[in-house]
Amino acid sequence: MGERKVLNKYIPPDFDPSKIPRGTRKGGKRNEMKVRMMLPMSICCNTCGNYIMKGTKFNSRKEDALGEDYLGIQIFRFFFRCNRCSAEITMKTDPQNSDYTVERGASRNYEPWRDKATQEDEAEREREEEEEGNAMAALENRTKESKREMDIMAALDEMRSLNSRNAKVTLDSALGAISRSVESERKRAEEAEEAQAKAVFAEAQKAAEGFVRRLDSSDSDSDGGKGGAKRRKVDGDDDPLGGGGPAPTLPKVKKPAFLTVAKAKPRLVVQPKAVTVPVETKKEDSDSGGGGLGLLGAYGSGSDSQ
Repeated sequence: MGERKVLNKYIPPDFDPSKIPRGTRKGGKRNEMKVRMMLPMSICCNTCGNYIMKGTKFNSRKEDALGEDYLGIQIFRFFFRCNRCSAEITMKTDPQNSDYTVERGASRNYEPWRDKATQEDEAEREREEEEEGNAMAALENRTKESKREMDIMAALDEMRSLNSRNAKVTLDSALGAISRSVESERKRAEEAEEAQAKAVFAEAQKAAEGFVRRLDSSDSDSDGGKGGAKRRKVDGDDDPLGGGGPAPTLPKVKKPAFLTVAKAKPRLVVQPKAVTVPVETKKEDSDSGGGGLGLLGAYGSGSDSQ
């Protein structure tokens, strides 16, 4: 049984390496090699519409882009496949913009910051072209730049002064300032509530006075304009509204039937009158002699009546 792991391979004596074609050598003319890398941008597959996010790891085949370079920097091409439909996607390096470009098989997703950078570059290019043949435009641009730098420096100085002022603030002073602000807010709220209460009481007083006037006018109309309604003078202390004018009389409101309680009629209790018993009094000695005659007279009258 032969050895499985052969360390020495047989080379025939007539072997000539120069006769091997260049395309069959390892790496070949394009210097191909397999590399594992991460996707530097988010793309969308043109075959299945799958979105592949930036940072996705994949195995790719790298080769040199023949005849393409930027200022002597070699441009590389990468071949990899979609992770859903396995369609081949190709991208190249872009050393001019320090970025990558999708060559075929997919489209790069929209990135707003790339458009902003492109617009800034275009504006800078247009400005340079404008200043190239116009000295006044160059002077105006330099003046604007200097003014902008002065504004930036002023803002920086203000921030530094504010930071130095805040560095001197202690915890006690900060707490005192907070308590003072809270106290002022509380006083302001109390004053607002007091003003609102005064306004409500003033409106109530005006409504009561108007009601009294309407009552007086209705009483005068009912009396025929002769006597008029009598008004009671009320002092300022007795006036519940504190106006010092006539006290308002509220109308009598009839209670509903379910709130009225029938008053029980008082029962008439007849108490028996006290019977006075006559007390016999002793007569004087002068009357004691005539007592017999009196009895005889009474006896006679009784016999006659019979």
